[in-house]
Amino acid sequence: MLLRSLRIAKGGAKAEIETTRMITEKVAALAEAQVAATAAALRGSKKHRVAKKALGVDARRVSSNRRRLAK
Repeated sequence: MLLRSLRIAKGGAKAEIETTRMITEKVAALAEAQVAATAAALRGSKKHRVAKKALGVDARRVSSNRRRLAK
């Protein structure tokens, strides 16, 4: 979150691109997490497993963004 905020705070074209990317990624991540949680629930997983599937989507995306923004 800090790396992304710093990039946006600098302003300019990169900040606009990052802001747009952030919004697009959040919508896609929400949809992906919902699908993962729904699939786990339909398989009869316990509540903590359903939550773990949904949170796993977020963890993968955060890790990916951290690598990209640290460059």
